[in-house]
This record gives sequence, structure tokens and C-alpha cells, in this order.
Amino acid sequence: MISTTTAKMINRLPDKLVTYISKKIVARYLKKYANINIVGSENLKGIQTPTIFICNHLSNSDGLVLGKVLKEIDPTFVAGAKLSHDAVTSIGVNVVKTTNIKPNTADKEGLEKIIKLVKQGESLLIFPEGTRSRAGSMIEAKKGILLIARMTGAPIVPIGIYGTEKLLPINTEGDMRAESFNYADVHINIGKQFKFQKRAKEQDKSEYEDFTLKYMMYKIAELLPDDYRGVYK
Repeated sequence: MISTTTAKMINRLPDKLVTYISKKIVARYLKKYANINIVGSENLKGIQTPTIFICNHLSNSDGLVLGKVLKEIDPTFVAGAKLSHDAVTSIGVNVVKTTNIKPNTADKEGLEKIIKLVKQGESLLIFPEGTRSRAGSMIEAKKGILLIARMTGAPIVPIGIYGTEKLLPINTEGDMRAESFNYADVHINIGKQFKFQKRAKEQDKSEYEDFTLKYMMYKIAELLPDDYRGVYK
């Protein structure tokens, strides 16, 4: 990736110029390093919008690749706030529309903003696992996606992604600024849109949430090779 000094210089520029330069940088990296293969693009034709895209999470490049693949719909990505606070990773954030939410907290303000966006017609893209998988396969999802899906009432489109863990591998020491691009085949598999299942009055809340969350995550797992399915095999 670019140096911290260069990233800081870019981020001092006017917003429109920051976005323009960031897009140019990311486009150059993806063109050079990523061989992107897409399956299921026909499932995007005629879908109901706004919609919520849900996808497994392997790399900080996931959002960059998906932003390119879904450019016609141009969804807003629900991202952890820390990505925007770092000069280097913020370059990637500048490329796609994002709304921040504080992970592992009851972020009422962030949630209200998300719901407002959907009501205004914005589609979302959420990584339900809440963080990148260090195992290289699916990990347990957080329940936040259930609340967002229920409160917006938006239909859901599952996406399976793999190969990005090779394109931009996670730094073993947790330093995102030290991550660098590598040549890789990246695969995107887009599933069919489905409706979020509402809870019946007589249904136990805990059982409902557990079943619904697993149902959604298995929809993603079905789009991945077996080795990437992790806890959702």
C-alpha cells in the first residue's frame, strides 16, 4: 500500500479531490493485482431495492472489490469506525460510500443513521461476521445484522467472496498499514435475493434469532467452496 506520509498528504486535500485520487489509486491496484471472476451477476437484474448485501469477510480488499462489482447499485458499506481513523486504510474507505458503526457496542446513533439511509433508498453492504476472518474461512456472525434487517425490512442478497485473503493478506501483527497487495484470482459468487424472515408471535426470541442468523449465513456459505465455509459447513 501507499506510505502513511503520502496518505496523510492526500487526506489533507479537499474532499472531492481526496475521493478522486483514492479511486485512481485503488483502481490501479485492482487492475494490476486482482483477476476478478464473477458468478451470478444475473441475480442482480430486476432485484428489489433498497436491499442489504451480506458477505463473508476475508480481507480489507473485500470492500474495494465489491464496490467495483456492485458499482451500478452503489451500496453504502457498513464499516467499523477504526478504518476511517487511519490515514492509509481511509484511502480505501474513500472509494466507496460508507457509514460507520462501533463494533461490539450498542451504537444507537450509528444504527439510526443506517436505518435512515435505507429509508432514503440506499442499499447496504454488511459483513455479518463483524471482522475479517483470521482463519481464512467463515466465523460466527454477530447479531447486529438481524436488528438492521428487521428494522429496515429490506430484502437480502447473499454474496460469497474468496481469493481476497491472498490479494491483500491480513498482517499477522494486526498492523493494517503494513498489508500489501499480491497477485491473486478473486472469486465473487452472487446469490438470489430473499426476504428476511419475521418472528412469529409465539416464537421464542432466542431460538428465532439463532435460526434466522444461521439461515442467512448458510445462504452465504452455499456460495463458497467447502474450505471457506468454516463454522457454516
